[in-house]
Amino acid sequence: IGAPFQLIEYRPGLVIGAELPPELAGHPEIAAKLGADLIRLLAEFHAVDPVAVGLDDLGKPEGFLERTLAGWVKRCRLAMEGPDALAPTPSFLAIVDWLQAQPVPVSAVTLLHNDFKLDNVILDPATLDPVAVLDWDMATRGDPLFDLAILLAYWTEAGDPPAMHALKQMPTAAPGFPTRRELVDAYGRASGRDVSDMLYYRVLGMLRLAGIFLQLNRRWREGGTTDARFAGFGTLAEGLLDFGWDIARGKAF
Repeated sequence: IGAPFQLIEYRPGLVIGAELPPELAGHPEIAAKLGADLIRLLAEFHAVDPVAVGLDDLGKPEGFLERTLAGWVKRCRLAMEGPDALAPTPSFLAIVDWLQAQPVPVSAVTLLHNDFKLDNVILDPATLDPVAVLDWDMATRGDPLFDLAILLAYWTEAGDPPAMHALKQMPTAAPGFPTRRELVDAYGRASGRDVSDMLYYRVLGMLRLAGIFLQLNRRWREGGTTDARFAGFGTLAEGLLDFGWDIARGKAF
């Protein structure tokens, strides 16, 4: 048709957002199943051969992590400009310095979803088995452990700081869901990949997540939306950056 386009097919099913539906809440075995299925699904996706599905020319996997870091640093700095913006915080500056000082990990190249989380998966309402994955507009090829780190950044635990709970992305603080460390171990078993050192990925994943909320806050400040929730996203990003710096220093995972 002369322009980039998407083909979208409707798939019926259940999508779970920030909270478990009332009929599923209070059942740790259901939470455990959702967590296990989600990480298995991610590992299975990363095992897909890009050549076999005609996606061997998708994206630019060479230098993927370097570009990802540079891109999110730039986007964060731009979002911190202007009246009433969150100024570059000590945690932001420390994270950037820390990431830029680290050797860039070398890993395999796989297909990446680039925003994999529970509300991007459609479930069978009867069995709660995954039946479809949504939101492919950022899919590319790159380091699969960064795809895992994106999921970890959204994954709230009961003992996390307030900013993580304010995300309201997934109900993973509920009893039964695996912890982030358990999630990493499960991915390692399912994928066969070495997940012994996820620190760089974790910190970069938190920088990315903070950057998303900084951009949303700038959109609100510039009149791009009247959604009152966006007004507090600068403060939320500050808390996420603080948590990211705690992760870099080994005070959290």
